[in-house]
Order: sequence, then structure tokens, then C-alpha cells
Amino acid sequence: MTEHTDLRTVTIEREFPYPAAKLWRALTQKHLVAEWLMNNDFALETGHEFKLRGEWGGVLDCKVLSFEEERSLSYSWDFPNDDPLYALKSTVTFTLTPSGSGTHLRVDQSGFRPDQKQAYGGAHAGWKQFLDNLEPVLGKLD
Repeated sequence: MTEHTDLRTVTIEREFPYPAAKLWRALTQKHLVAEWLMNNDFALETGHEFKLRGEWGGVLDCKVLSFEEERSLSYSWDFPNDDPLYALKSTVTFTLTPSGSGTHLRVDQSGFRPDQKQAYGGAHAGWKQFLDNLEPVLGKLD
């Protein structure tokens, strides 16, 4: 097995006009995660293994790696595939930072090998769409 030291990271950042507590709920309550990201069996518990099921039929194997309430959440995001160009072992980290008008959300997905250009590009576009989906979910929360 080849060790890759030049892995790439997709980073998407966005400001939301809501308190961190509201974003935290949308990131960690499975029925809300299903509305903006994918169907899932997520639970906020370090070591919890869960699946994200995409509308395209893909299933991601995930595991909660760490979290700090209303500040950060990190989980593995692995996509097993026979084609090494699509097989992905990555980590997604959400970082919430209070800002003057709400909360700054940074999403990092790390672990893309240099030869995974399509997966990298797909993740870049995908996270933008996911965060677009998140906005209306946040807007309807109390």
C-alpha cells in the first residue's frame, strides 16, 4: 500500500445569520441532517459508526471521531469502491465560530489523493450544495 503525504482538502466556508446553537442542532440531529445532507443513522457519540445514504444510491461509512459542543464536529467519511479513483477515506470537520452577525461555519473534507480529481471536484461542488440546503433548514428552526 502506498502512503500518500500529499492529500488534498476541500474547504468551504459560509456565514449564517444564526447562533451556533442552531447550527449545532442542524449538524447533529439526524432528522435535520437528513434534510440538508443525507439520510443517516447519526448519533452524537464519539466512536459511533453510522451511514450516510445519498440520493444517487451511494452509501458512506462514517464514524464520529471527536466533537466539542457548538464548536466542532469531526467524522470519517469513507466511500468504499472497487475503482481506486473513487474509493475515498476522508475526514470531514465542521468548525463553528461565533461572528458579529451569527456564526461562521467552515467545512473541511481532507483525504483526497492527487489522482482523485473527479472526487475532489465533486466534493467541492457537493459541499456548496449541502450548505445551500442547510440555510432553509436553519430558517425554520425555533
